[in-house]
Amino acid sequence: MKRPFIALFAIAVCWLGQPVFAENGYDLWLRYYPVKDRVLRAQYRSYLREIYFPVGSDRLKAAQTELTRGLSGLIGPVSQSGSAAQSGLVVATIDKLGALQRSVPQDAAKEIGTEGFMLKTIGQAGHRKILLTANTDKGILYGTFYFLRLLQTNRKLGALDIREHPKTMFRILDHWDNPNRTVERGYAGFSIWNWHKLPGYIDPRYLDYARANASVGINGSVLNNVNASVQMLTPAYLIKAKALADAFRPYGIRIYLSVKFSSPVELGGLNTADPLDPVVMKWWKNKVNEIYGYIPDFGGFLVKANSEGQPGPQTYGRSHADGANMLADALAPHKGIVMWRAFVYDDKVPDDRAKQAYNEFKPLDGLFKDNVIIQVKNGPIDFQPREPFHPLFGALPHTPVMMEVQLTQEYLGFSTHLVYEAPLFNECLNSDTYMMGKNSTVSAILEGKYNPRLITGMAGVANIGTDINWCGHPFAQANWYSFGRLSWDPQQSASDIADDWLRMTFTNDLRFVEPMKQEMLRSRENTVNYMTPLGLHHIMSANGHYGPGPWTDNMARADWTAVYYHKADTGGIGFDRTRSGSNTLAQYSPQVRARFENLETCPDEYLLWFHHLSWRYKMRSGKTLWQEMVGHYYAGADSVKQLQRRWDTLQSYVDSERFLAVKQLLAIQYEEAVRWRDACVLYFQTFSQMPIPPGYEKPEHDLNYYKSLKFPGVPGQGIN
Repeated sequence: MKRPFIALFAIAVCWLGQPVFAENGYDLWLRYYPVKDRVLRAQYRSYLREIYFPVGSDRLKAAQTELTRGLSGLIGPVSQSGSAAQSGLVVATIDKLGALQRSVPQDAAKEIGTEGFMLKTIGQAGHRKILLTANTDKGILYGTFYFLRLLQTNRKLGALDIREHPKTMFRILDHWDNPNRTVERGYAGFSIWNWHKLPGYIDPRYLDYARANASVGINGSVLNNVNASVQMLTPAYLIKAKALADAFRPYGIRIYLSVKFSSPVELGGLNTADPLDPVVMKWWKNKVNEIYGYIPDFGGFLVKANSEGQPGPQTYGRSHADGANMLADALAPHKGIVMWRAFVYDDKVPDDRAKQAYNEFKPLDGLFKDNVIIQVKNGPIDFQPREPFHPLFGALPHTPVMMEVQLTQEYLGFSTHLVYEAPLFNECLNSDTYMMGKNSTVSAILEGKYNPRLITGMAGVANIGTDINWCGHPFAQANWYSFGRLSWDPQQSASDIADDWLRMTFTNDLRFVEPMKQEMLRSRENTVNYMTPLGLHHIMSANGHYGPGPWTDNMARADWTAVYYHKADTGGIGFDRTRSGSNTLAQYSPQVRARFENLETCPDEYLLWFHHLSWRYKMRSGKTLWQEMVGHYYAGADSVKQLQRRWDTLQSYVDSERFLAVKQLLAIQYEEAVRWRDACVLYFQTFSQMPIPPGYEKPEHDLNYYKSLKFPGVPGQGIN
């Protein structure tokens, strides 16, 4: 972490055009390096020499401090004015604008709501100035970061007319962090929460974490793992959670806790956790009241129940609605919410695990309390490199639903692979469920367009740890960033978000931005190609989900194995989810079912997700399925080599420290992509009994070699 005086000295020297040291990535996308374009810098200074920004609340102070920090880095020192009339930038809530209130259109206040803001270039007394206003302090905070983003990405200020407000209510990072500071599925070091030093020591990293979240509109943080420890509900830890809540509050972030459903037994000494037992209800109400005594704006609970061995209401013959509503009743007087995960499956192995969540939750539609929101993974299995959208999107019209995505790359190469996940998120968000006819997209459902009375939200499993660059891979920061942007507005494009992130994180030079944006946008598809092409899924090694393991067949449950999902045999490969197989497609709308069930219309990307096909099946390309699969595996590995070459050509645009870090990680990624390619091609060849087509290099080792590989110490092992 940079010391303040070093950072200021660095900025001063940068103004002379000579950076004194390489960057380590700690500053994320909030670097605030000087604007190089002289014309733009002159325009910015003409508007921003004097700023009117009256403060009162801690949140406004945080916004003003950020604005001063940002402008000082971007264009040099600015001065605070005591007069709105004399200032080039006026920042104030609408009720504090005075005579400038007439510059705010009558419908603006209602449109931007409690978290939105307005940015407008206005004329006054022959001079042009910029007005940043909102209904609340939180809107001013978000507007401040948005305004700084305009400068960071070299946007012109002469004709601003922007109204922004979040399209979802709850935009939350889920930390899978444990009290001992390990992180389940965490690949960037240990937990940033140093519980031992809390509550007495507030690490500056906590404040920078809050700043980064606020900059992209994230307004909530679940502090602990969904496989929850009852320890988090003890007074000793509630005091520590309070300290974090106090630190985050100026940045508009509420904290939440994951809770174990059996807490009344394990912590409270009761003999049952039955949600319909009055004693259990009372225990939870008392515990909730205790929490709000420490944290008056506590957000609520995240619950994983009756899944992967976790206790839940079904343990007592009750439904998910019974369990969620009991907690919701305890939280309701304090305006807290329950986020109840739909990632469930019981002790009995079903004919298709992809059906489990729908089967359990569809019958409960409309039975949940208003402050319960069902947290549904983007796909029906488990954060795979590619999945179709979850059938619960569109199946619960009377129940609040929030989408859960995974920023930490559990199945996407951990923090050693460059994979920009926003295209994956877009793919799900833009999917048409046909819930209310054509264009009933997942994003529209998440925004509450079809039932405005429902609460809305998105959740992202955090990829943050103690690595100096936060996420382990410099480009993994883009997944944190893009989640925030998409949870604010699920209809934003991955391309636009990547463009902004590259400019803010590296440089505005288009000779760097354009080629790297294209590489980022291709990176997820490239990874799918060398891992799970054509709809294959869940063929990772069982040992931490690291590396290939399509041969895995010896787990405690069949649906923990790879062979359960790819079903390769001499006759073909793929999971038949049509009416002739598990009939999972019956869980989707007739339009979606018809598209995926018909081989003429099923996209190649989902072919083996929904169909079991012969190795000699003729693809659209004219190749056999076997030839097509081999081609994808080789193209995927080759794409990483091409990315390495592209990165090498961009060295002059990147600081030496981050350039070398990415270069080394790309070398690891290429080695692992080749391992994926060779292991999978050799394994599936034992079933296809067909040669690797001519023109492709032969694998360096035989199949037994790849099966024998062990990787002790793989980070992030455990269940999720």
